[in-house]
Amino acid sequence: MIVSVASGKGGTGKTTIAVNLALALQRENNVKFFDCDVEAPNAYLFLKPQITHSEPVTTGCPTIDGTRCTFCGKCAEVCAFHALVVLKERVLLYPELCHDCGGCKLFCPQNAIGKKERKIGIIETGFAGNIAFFQGRLTPGEPFSTPVIRALKRMVSNDAIVILDAPPGTSCPVVTTLEGSDFCLLVTEPTPYGLHDLSLAVELVQKLEIRAGVVVNRADIGDDKVDAYCAKKGLPVLMRLPYDKELAIKYAQGVSAVGVLPEYQQKFFQLYQDINELAR
Repeated sequence: MIVSVASGKGGTGKTTIAVNLALALQRENNVKFFDCDVEAPNAYLFLKPQITHSEPVTTGCPTIDGTRCTFCGKCAEVCAFHALVVLKERVLLYPELCHDCGGCKLFCPQNAIGKKERKIGIIETGFAGNIAFFQGRLTPGEPFSTPVIRALKRMVSNDAIVILDAPPGTSCPVVTTLEGSDFCLLVTEPTPYGLHDLSLAVELVQKLEIRAGVVVNRADIGDDKVDAYCAKKGLPVLMRLPYDKELAIKYAQGVSAVGVLPEYQQKFFQLYQDINELAR
């Protein structure tokens, strides 16, 4: 079972839900946790894993053979991402813009373009208690996180309960994370911003044809428009978490709800049971 946890916007409590779900399931299940928010991974603050292995993530980048290049400009012409600029006697390369499509190499009439690997991030693995922990880290300044997420997801297997903590929003990194999920848990809050971005996330999971349910965080503040929207869309609200000052303080200290209040252990275990039923 692959369960992705997503939200249309940041700050809704997505990582909180993902972490507590993993902690509630670890006693009786084989659980693997993937922090796919590679631009700002923070699940480790709560799970406190022991990292045992790391490996680089690389992407291809063109190299120019100056002895063969005639500065014809064909490579820049075919580059849809403007990673190459050809001057009179020089080729400028902007590696951060390169998508490693290989078009420049394919269309170079002088066969003057080669390829080298460039590091853009790392994958780290380890254990947090009984939970197998995986996270990606994008190198600061790199603009594209999807190659790191793809490298991370190659480690996903169906021999466990897999929890994918997605990046916020609905852009390409989120799509890459959600692809292949059996169920998507959408975390929101009962505010106008929460409802607006929830509606975008719902459109996304519908296009990806992934079954989904909703968790309303800080459910005792705001208004009831999220509930009305979910009822209209036929989306099940699987959990409501109140705003709790004690939990907020513990959260700021890196302590999970499951670790503080025993009743949350059962609540999150029941959440998974409901997901399992809906995903069938």
